Amino acid sequence: MKFRYIFVFAFFFIYNNSFSCECKPIDRENMVEIGLKYEIAFYGEVIKVDSIKRIYTFKIIELFKGKYNSRFITQKYLGNCSVTPSIKQLWIVYANFNEDKTIEVSSCSPSTGFKPYGSNSIPSPPETKISQKTDEQIRTLSFYAWDLKFENRNLQDWIYQLEKLRLYKKAQKDISDKEKTEEKLETYSRYIIISLIVNIVLFLTLIFEIYKKKIFSK
Repeated sequence: MKFRYIFVFAFFFIYNNSFSCECKPIDRENMVEIGLKYEIAFYGEVIKVDSIKRIYTFKIIELFKGKYNSRFITQKYLGNCSVTPSIKQLWIVYANFNEDKTIEVSSCSPSTGFKPYGSNSIPSPPETKISQKTDEQIRTLSFYAWDLKFENRNLQDWIYQLEKLRLYKKAQKDISDKEKTEEKLETYSRYIIISLIVNIVLFLTLIFEIYKKKIFSK
């Protein structure tokens, strides 16, 4: 019975958020592509939760996109479309910067915690009582089965995003390294060309001086 109240509350909470903030569903294959349109993308951990001020602090473990020097970054809740990471857990975050260098994490982004809904864990199924009706038992267990299925899907999405983001980071590093190498080669080429021109000029000058001396010596 207690679980039923929790489920009803969660339903109205989700319904309220979806009503106030309409978001298009995102397929797993498109999560990272859409997420990388935001200004910063990182894998981190919620280390501080201020539920009164609605301020949440992340420790950045791995940065995939964006320039940010500190290891810690703060998220502000700015409206119904903002994500509220209510417990300390691992997150993949896609966000835009506010003017004060804090971030806003939209619920329409593919940002997600290691566990769905910010829950710490799914509770164990209730003990079966002889007095319970069979239909109620089936209905209660089906709720738990649905939660487990959703958590499993969330975990798969989470791991998929992390792997794809790391591939993106490696590809960006390879591109950056290639560009740096090409810049170095271009710089060396310029030095070589300048050096050749200088040597040619010096060589011609030397020939001219030798020729001039021969003429004057006659």
